[in-house]
Amino acid sequence: MAGQIIVLNGTPRAGKSSIAQAIQDGFDSVWMNLGLDKFKKATPERFQPGIGLRPGGERPDLEPLVKTLYMAMYQSIAAHSRLGVNVVVDATHHDHYSRPLGILPDCARVVAELPVLFVGVRCPLDVIMQRRIATWGSGYDADGSIPAPVRRWQITVHRSHRYDLDVDTSRANPTECATMIATRLTSGRPATAFSQLAQLEHVSEAATRAQARP
Repeated sequence: MAGQIIVLNGTPRAGKSSIAQAIQDGFDSVWMNLGLDKFKKATPERFQPGIGLRPGGERPDLEPLVKTLYMAMYQSIAAHSRLGVNVVVDATHHDHYSRPLGILPDCARVVAELPVLFVGVRCPLDVIMQRRIATWGSGYDADGSIPAPVRRWQITVHRSHRYDLDVDTSRANPTECATMIATRLTSGRPATAFSQLAQLEHVSEAATRAQARP
């Protein structure tokens, strides 16, 4: 029997890693964390930030490698699931590169025949900023504005995605979010978000034009 896959998609500082830890600590059986943070740390320094590349098309030279690394990550996720191992994935999917790459639909096709619950991890921008300050002692630009990459993350990560479940980490702590996920898994309702993504073709011209807008 294939292992369950949970993909947590959200911006940096949204709380994905804390939810993943709550799942590992609180759910029965083995849950491997095979997400963005783990794969980014495994990437050689000269190719950083790897799959953590920020939206905005800032490093087009890295973009072909980024797509390859995402596919490799999902191949690893699929291999674990096929062996019956459960996997939780903290991810930050966007397609706001120098050109659309269609990475998420391609990743969805890798795990198309496996059980995947796609969870949107949402958090308001003001709370994101509070967490940045708590972690690094600063968060705003010198002029007091929100850094452009942070704004881009907030706009692009959830764009056009349909999830099987949404959680808001400004309203629920990691354990509560994990409980919501467990309840959704045992509800008997099919998880269809990733299978729908797997059927998508590459981004249309209309979507490309929409992405180019500020």
